[in-house]
Amino acid sequence: MQYRFTLLPACLLLAALPLAAQKTQEKPVNAGASFLLINPDARSGALGDAVTGLEPDANDLFGNAAKIVFAGDWGLSASYSPWMWEVNNHKTHMGHMAAFKNFNENEGVGASLKYFNHGNVTFRDENGIMLQQYRAIEYAIDAAYARKLGQHFSLAVAARYIRSQLGQGTYNGLQQQPASAIAGDVSLYYQNKADNLDFGNRYCWGISFTNIGSKLQYTDDNNRKTFLPMNLRIGGGYSFVNTSEHQFTVLADINKLLAPTPPIYQVDQNGQPTDVIEKGKDPNRGVASALFSSFTDAPGGFGEELRELTIAAGLEYTYQHQFFVRAGYFHENPNKGYRQHFSTGLGVRINFLELDVAYLMPTSGIWQRNTFKFSLVYTRPK
Repeated sequence: MQYRFTLLPACLLLAALPLAAQKTQEKPVNAGASFLLINPDARSGALGDAVTGLEPDANDLFGNAAKIVFAGDWGLSASYSPWMWEVNNHKTHMGHMAAFKNFNENEGVGASLKYFNHGNVTFRDENGIMLQQYRAIEYAIDAAYARKLGQHFSLAVAARYIRSQLGQGTYNGLQQQPASAIAGDVSLYYQNKADNLDFGNRYCWGISFTNIGSKLQYTDDNNRKTFLPMNLRIGGGYSFVNTSEHQFTVLADINKLLAPTPPIYQVDQNGQPTDVIEKGKDPNRGVASALFSSFTDAPGGFGEELRELTIAAGLEYTYQHQFFVRAGYFHENPNKGYRQHFSTGLGVRINFLELDVAYLMPTSGIWQRNTFKFSLVYTRPK
């Protein structure tokens, strides 16, 4: 008997890479395990997901692990988000835990666990009768090593195990199955201070390559494998009016997915697409080839490559280094996913413990309406 199943909204790519609804030949870059791109941290989440330019803490294992050697002696973080509850009937959750420890002035290690619950997958037969339900979950386990390269530079490498369990059963003649992958990160970070005011104006920048690894195989067809959301992030930040009472930090990140851009295929006389590529490059290529060719494979040329960039920017105000007010914006081109939202948030720090909350306000569609993020972070200084 053939089964069919239905994933709840927000599963698969809708969690982080929603398909564009525009009438255009341009298509978003598709990838599996897209939950890896969702920022779990409430602090940077309130800043439009601009993570590189913030003062380091345990949550930097998500965006740029090289920052942890500047974060203090050791630290812990726990984050939670009832993700897209209004869309998914209060059934989707994201949780994240991270920790780091620095052993001397020059090196440190970190680890994190990210868990995403998509809700239930319902299997039905050809008559629509429910046969079983399957709980769709994804998770990733990370370990990182970071080391200073002098007083202001640092470098980090990370290893990651990814498990994506989105369904199991027969659909369109293919056996659906959970998928696993191994990936790694490489990141570089720089920070310094300019002694213009009482405490010095901090400035920083960083580059990270994340989720570089093997493909995911969701079916029993060896020719159908999905790229991980391999990502390049470049960002930085600058703190000014840095006194004992007040501090402002402005920050921005630019992201580029390093997976293949879907090509444009020729159509036959009936208007149906064929297997012949009209523009672009064959997406069925190796990981190493995809990393380099992802900068030049868009059918629309350099202009389309630029439209694949996402921009995150934010501003944080700190009062007495204890109270925080934040605002930010995230932009993705309408033809490349259309994730666009404003964000805002608050934070309070008591001794070494900080509680942060963020609220995301989408300006396109309902993909993350009424989405909150909460984080509790403890950082022990040296």
